[in-house]
Amino acid sequence: MEHSASIATDPVHDNHGGTKEIWRTFWILLGLTIVELILGYIMIGVESAGGRLGLKGAIIILMLAKAFYIVAYFMHLKGEIRNLVMTILVPLSLLIWAIIAFLYEGDSYRNNRNTYDAYTRERSEIPSSDKKADEKGAHEKKRTGTETME
Repeated sequence: MEHSASIATDPVHDNHGGTKEIWRTFWILLGLTIVELILGYIMIGVESAGGRLGLKGAIIILMLAKAFYIVAYFMHLKGEIRNLVMTILVPLSLLIWAIIAFLYEGDSYRNNRNTYDAYTRERSEIPSSDKKADEKGAHEKKRTGTETME
């Protein structure tokens, strides 16, 4: 009784169509990235606010297109069923919404903090009961904390 191992010469997994699709996705992502970079360099020279806003909008649209391709191909969601895709995309969209909301709220806090000084406003609007204290600093310019020291 002789035992011999036979080696299968036929490839088990022969998928030539997958590499073509990967290269196509690579070229699409590369093209979108190059267009984004070109728009970014163009934006440096644009002086008008409307032009800059339009270029930023175009870059955001291109970024979303790249995100779609990355999610579809590299996370393998292109061929999945709809419920699985929604299980991933809905939390992702909520995460993006939360990031935008936190950035907007943080910017609002920063702007309000820089324009409102409660201590100075209270001191300047509340009349003092001590007349000597009011007369003592009457000849000096009032300091609010927002001007620079000379």
